[in-house]
Amino acid sequence: MILSARNIGFIGGGNMAQSLIRGFVEAGQDAQRMAASDPDAGCRAAIEALGARAAAHNQEVVDFAGILVLAVKPQVLAGVLAGLSIPGHVPVVSICAGVPVDGIAAMTSPGQPIVRCMPNTPALLRAGITALYANANVTNAGRAAAEEILGAVGKTLWVDDETAIDAVTALSGSGPAYFFYLMEAMTEAGQSLGLTPDTAAALTVETAWGAARMARETGTAPAELRRRVTSPKGTTEAAINALNENGVTGHFIEALGRARRRSRELGEEFAGK
Repeated sequence: MILSARNIGFIGGGNMAQSLIRGFVEAGQDAQRMAASDPDAGCRAAIEALGARAAAHNQEVVDFAGILVLAVKPQVLAGVLAGLSIPGHVPVVSICAGVPVDGIAAMTSPGQPIVRCMPNTPALLRAGITALYANANVTNAGRAAAEEILGAVGKTLWVDDETAIDAVTALSGSGPAYFFYLMEAMTEAGQSLGLTPDTAAALTVETAWGAARMARETGTAPAELRRRVTSPKGTTEAAINALNENGVTGHFIEALGRARRRSRELGEEFAGK
């Protein structure tokens, strides 16, 4: 493992940092080579419970780290960076939604190696997927280290254009919420058809889980899987026709467009600080 020779520091010790540290530990990494800072005592206690180091002051973690992970909310990142002195050679991995590489470089160093990432919340169960973008200062070893970090909580993929991260944010960063929304709607619909809340919820969750497994494990396109389930003049076709008549696909396209626009706005707001 590339990271076995580097100390990893996390600015922010919340759920995502804890999940990453847990993933490293379960993969056989030395927890004492990891440290996280957080103003919340509860977060620090959770970090220490994983065997890692915890600090109340961010600079302590910066001084410890051979690679630094920014894991705070984007709204507070500018204030956090303003109070830090990060060596220009230390790779910085950011999981702060909407914050562009240039914005981070402007508050660290023009030559700073920076990897911008967009994970999603299934990472909390080590079932996430993360898109990564590296600036020109990141070496191959730096890219491999960033991939190893995010790979501790799920699958990873690289994009060559930073603007694609805004689309990734709309599709997969926010994506779990769309599936939860659909599951809410299906559960409510099941109840309206006479099922008990518990029965409707159980059927919805297990159906969603099974459908996701089929798409992932068979490698078959969702459109083809849907076609196989949709018998001519059957019950599924009746439901799909109703969805099409109500323009559900168009509404999803509009929704993701709004999410991407908001991601870009977050970057503009950060640049304006």
